[in-house]
Amino acid sequence: MIKKIIISACLLLSLVSFAQEGTSSPYSFYGIGDVRFKGTLENRSMAGVAVEQDSIHMNLQNPASYASLKWTTFTLGGTYGTTTLKNNTESANARRTTLDYLAVGLPLGKFGLGFGLIPYSSVGYKIESISENATENNKRFNGTGGLNKAFFGVGYKIAPNFSVGADVNYNFGKIETNNLEFITGVPIGTRELNSADLSGVNFNLGMMYQTKINKKISVFSSLTYSLESTLMSKNTRNISTVIFDSDFDLVVVDPLDDIKTEVKMTMPSKIALSAGIGEARKWIVGGKISYGKTSGQSNDYNDEANIGYGKYGSVSLGGYYIPNYNSFTSYAKRIVYRAGLKYEKTGLVINSESINDMGLTLGLGFPITGSFSNVNFGFELGKKGTTKANLVQENYANLSVSFSLNDQWFVKRKFN
Repeated sequence: MIKKIIISACLLLSLVSFAQEGTSSPYSFYGIGDVRFKGTLENRSMAGVAVEQDSIHMNLQNPASYASLKWTTFTLGGTYGTTTLKNNTESANARRTTLDYLAVGLPLGKFGLGFGLIPYSSVGYKIESISENATENNKRFNGTGGLNKAFFGVGYKIAPNFSVGADVNYNFGKIETNNLEFITGVPIGTRELNSADLSGVNFNLGMMYQTKINKKISVFSSLTYSLESTLMSKNTRNISTVIFDSDFDLVVVDPLDDIKTEVKMTMPSKIALSAGIGEARKWIVGGKISYGKTSGQSNDYNDEANIGYGKYGSVSLGGYYIPNYNSFTSYAKRIVYRAGLKYEKTGLVINSESINDMGLTLGLGFPITGSFSNVNFGFELGKKGTTKANLVQENYANLSVSFSLNDQWFVKRKFN
């Protein structure tokens, strides 16, 4: 059954997920867009903390975790999000629905394999600047697309409490931006259309270690390192005169020749260290620190004088609690309760102001009776950006759901 679900979900994600508008942030104009969380909803509900060597849940943040899987695992997650965007004078609301990830994990003795598809970054904004003065130019900006990752990873258990792993990611995607300038009352304007076809490969390394400090309590740790890599961007720019109606449906009347360029962008290295303490399958509390050399990948079409890219950094605190994971008499006692806090310095600097992100995460994991599979719900409430220096603050709320399905493959039959 799980094989049929995997095939159907792969087709769905291929057709829908990577054509979606995965963000509504004006800050997605910069770099390669709004970088998404790389991980499952279970980890996201704990603000990204993932330190336990779990046997039934995938940990997409650390390839070493695949070595701990005991069951073939399929996981799929999606999010419905609402955002209120405001500056010093006005506000607007936006909403979106996204597919966040699809992944499969296979246990192979001391080895474990993981592969899947993840949207890495998203571009999605619609901005306009309209003046009542007929002598001033009006502007409309919109952008779509993003960068996606197809990944394949291997984990190996060196010892019962120590594992290492590595994964390779093929990065691909397309970003399109459309900038229109016009004068009020005149149905003719100038359009600049940019498209960037992105591709590249990068590698991640990871290790996980845990040890008991007494009969019940263990200490957990996780370390990941993303190697610096190159992302190629094949850019096409077209400038043309357009005629438009009241719905801004455009008709191109005088296009110039396309301008084609190739840009090499650097995907910076990044290191993340997590540690936690607790009783496995009962409770765990942990923290995570991430650091990157730089966050920026500016391109021809979004390189502005007032934009800078500083160092990336984030701090998270999170954990889970299960009243009694193997209770036969009470379903409520087998529910997993998750929570976390996060603070992220994105590295993006606009008008000398750092764009930071902070939030609260909550989650519930509902086991499916008669199996190791589960359904998870998560809620995230946060704030990104600032209203200082004529910028935009985003107040967001995300409601997410995921499925983690388990099955046994590669088992020899004892009876025909």
